[in-house]
Amino acid sequence: MEEKRAVSPETFVFLGVVILLFGYMGTVMGIGPMFSTMMNTAHKLLLEVVFYIMAISVIAGAFSALLAEFGVIALVDGLIQPVMRPVYGLPGAASLGILTTFISDNPAILSLAKDKEFIKYFKEYQVPALCNLGTSFGMGLVLATFMIGQGSGTEFILPACIGILGATIGSIVSVRLMLRQTKKAYGVTKEDIREQRRQVERSSHGEIRVTYGSVFSRVMNAALNGGKNGVQLGLDIIPGVLVICTMVMMLTYGPGADAAGAAAYTGAAYEGVGLLPKLGNYIAPVMRILFGFQDAGNIAFPLTSLGATGAAMGLVPGMIKAGTAGINEIAVFTAMGMCWSGYLSTHISMMDALDKRKFVGAALLSHTIGGLVAGVAAHYIMVLISLVQGLF
Repeated sequence: MEEKRAVSPETFVFLGVVILLFGYMGTVMGIGPMFSTMMNTAHKLLLEVVFYIMAISVIAGAFSALLAEFGVIALVDGLIQPVMRPVYGLPGAASLGILTTFISDNPAILSLAKDKEFIKYFKEYQVPALCNLGTSFGMGLVLATFMIGQGSGTEFILPACIGILGATIGSIVSVRLMLRQTKKAYGVTKEDIREQRRQVERSSHGEIRVTYGSVFSRVMNAALNGGKNGVQLGLDIIPGVLVICTMVMMLTYGPGADAAGAAAYTGAAYEGVGLLPKLGNYIAPVMRILFGFQDAGNIAFPLTSLGATGAAMGLVPGMIKAGTAGINEIAVFTAMGMCWSGYLSTHISMMDALDKRKFVGAALLSHTIGGLVAGVAAHYIMVLISLVQGLF
């Protein structure tokens, strides 16, 4: 017999938040228009954003599978490995975690962490940092491809690449901060680390895999299987985009317009109460200094990325169309969206899967700082490039 759940204080807190949120929106928009806008926005997001992201995921998945099939990823892995220890403080095998999550999503690092042949290269204090490392690159390929596709030409290619660089810088900060905490917890000394560096690491991850069959069959099998993974990724982001993005849009955008052109709530898609920009105005000067945001509504992207980068991506086309996001914002969005990768919704379960739940707080704090550093780095790299371009 199923046990009844007792009513707890969180029940009343939840009811209070729901009543306050929907009561506020219903008071401003009207109950009917509020629900109409909610449904219409979710429907448009499904048709105009989700299927577009799914298409990108399928193409990116097929391409990444081809790179793996013909040894390109193994080659890149071999090139990255020598810099892993001096830069991240992790064994060279960790480079495989970067590549795996970059072409897929955060939880891909878990399959590696459960592989005895992979995890044997890591000391116990280094294992929790895999969560931060993997999350820093989650959905990187899909996100960068999506951002590039938002431009009418090639104007967003450089900002997207700068965003990847910014996310990489943020990942280094996140992992290093995490390692500081785990070293203290496990009592690791500098002498222990020096001894570890003396050991010769023999990893097979950089070896190019030998496969059999005709080139045509290998191309078709890899592309189709990779494409299937892209479809699954596209399906996985649907709840986040439709639920989170709809609510964020309704809290970000303002009223539409009636037939006479006056501001009014008609129940159409992409209408809202404009609450986030109002709140964003209070910290706009800080956002402008840190990230170069020129519009208070830009804060919606990083806030949404905390829970789901896929949902945050759904906000970008509207910002570009409204003229509130340009090349600087694309660079910062790419950096923060990739580095954070919805870590608030995945970090706890990932740390639990690694059997390192006691480090959840340290992982969240270090990754929060890492994501902020990623955005700041992307912005100031863009500023530097703009200054250099202005000299020539």
